[in-house]
Amino acid sequence: MIPIRDCLPRKYTPYMTWLIIALNSVIFIFELMFPREDLDYLFHIFGVVPAKYMLVASLPFDPFYYLPFLTSMFLHGGWFHLISNMWVMFIFADNVEDKMGSFRFLIFYLLCGFGASWIHCLINPASTIPTVGASGAISGVLGAYMVMFPHARVITLVPILFFPFFFALPAFFYIFMWFLIQLFSGLGSLLTPADVGGVAWWAHVGGFLFGIILHRIFVIKKRLRIYDDHFDYYCAWGRW
Repeated sequence: MIPIRDCLPRKYTPYMTWLIIALNSVIFIFELMFPREDLDYLFHIFGVVPAKYMLVASLPFDPFYYLPFLTSMFLHGGWFHLISNMWVMFIFADNVEDKMGSFRFLIFYLLCGFGASWIHCLINPASTIPTVGASGAISGVLGAYMVMFPHARVITLVPILFFPFFFALPAFFYIFMWFLIQLFSGLGSLLTPADVGGVAWWAHVGGFLFGIILHRIFVIKKRLRIYDDHFDYYCAWGRW
């Protein structure tokens, strides 16, 4: 199921969402300038390597030691990785930012990313493979969106054979199905060797749960009712 767009209006301009998308895109273009060997080295330095933090007797207090938990959120392993993440960010993050305000949204986004990375480390403590990508933080955005706008509609492309079909699915159903896929994929990944690369499913699960837990702290109360109660109007087939 490929999300095309959601059907919620917004009141405020999502400057932080656009800035995060732009920053990820610019950094990825910078990555393209590196040969593969140097890029792998870059990922090991600025990506999160679980064994670096979990297989030690005690962790240092040096804040720069934990810098990869921030920098890893702005690195991506390929075009599909970048585009899929930024597309989901573009669709869902603006309404979450609308309720939080730009600065609060940034803090929320980063905390979800940090939490996602720690969950990944806890589940894969011996892994020496660097984890990069904004997926964990964006999963937090999805968790917040699902709770705040469960009855919103997500226009979804479902390819059946060679024919595209479009459906307006409730946001709760679409995002919860996505979460179940991440959860069961994560459970399946536990059966594979620890140092096999791939999708960091548990970072997605962790980020999603952090988003559900943390979003209430960052919502601005006076923005709680900025949406039309009859927002199904915006999902009419002639208007999307």
